[in-house]
Amino acid sequence: MTTTITPSATRPPALTLDERLALTGLAMDDRLDTAGVAVSVRTAHIDTEITMPPQTATPYRTPIAALLHRARIRIQTDGWCRTALYDNTGAVCPIRAIRLEASSRGQADDAAFLLLEAVRRQWQADTIPSWNAQQDTVAPVLIAFGRAAELAHARNL
Repeated sequence: MTTTITPSATRPPALTLDERLALTGLAMDDRLDTAGVAVSVRTAHIDTEITMPPQTATPYRTPIAALLHRARIRIQTDGWCRTALYDNTGAVCPIRAIRLEASSRGQADDAAFLLLEAVRRQWQADTIPSWNAQQDTVAPVLIAFGRAAELAHARNL
């Protein structure tokens, strides 16, 4: 009968204090390097240029007249919407244009009232939306905004 002797598993020799400190120092250096890279990535400066649309100069100094002028410009640039507040292309109706340009609800109400007054001076209309829906082109809408702005300017509103 043959007997085989298997080598017994021996434990590696225990590390000395200096060896353990050296290994811990290397591990900490690695962690600090990784953290330093992460901080550099998170705080890296990315050049961005913030562009704003140019402010169009308004010929009016009164707030409501200037608001009506800006709303007119918005309809010209974004497009005119005839039967809804706005559409998926970004076109807006007169009421929506006024609301977007107004700084408060009261200012929007005053501008809408003056627009309705300007509309009623030339056309038969009960409301701005009903009058807007009757128009075939944007031209009468822009004319009405111009007249309303002149009216607000004359009244110093």
